[in-house]
Amino acid sequence: MFSDPTRTRKELGMRINVVGLHMEVTDPIRQHAEKKAGKLDKFNNLTQQIDIKFWKENSAQENFSVEVVVDVINHADFIAKADGHDLYLVIDDAINKVSRQLNDHREKLKIENRA
Repeated sequence: MFSDPTRTRKELGMRINVVGLHMEVTDPIRQHAEKKAGKLDKFNNLTQQIDIKFWKENSAQENFSVEVVVDVINHADFIAKADGHDLYLVIDDAINKVSRQLNDHREKLKIENRA
């Protein structure tokens, strides 16, 4: 799985992709998204990659949409979407949604392992 078997996933870090569809990804936006996605590090034993996509829904009203896709080991991807006027708050909302999904999945795995 890794090129260097002596290094763990934690040391290599998970991959985070930030993509703007039909809009520019500025450094502050990228840093904010990566910082928030970094909080999903507590699920590092589950996650392999995080894709954050955002776009303007309606250019006249400045509505933004964000989709966060988390690639998880031995499970279908977790997907969370959020909409709003403030891109930073919409990113936060989508990350919180996917964090809740990952936490529920982790708890489900713990219960299954006890049985």
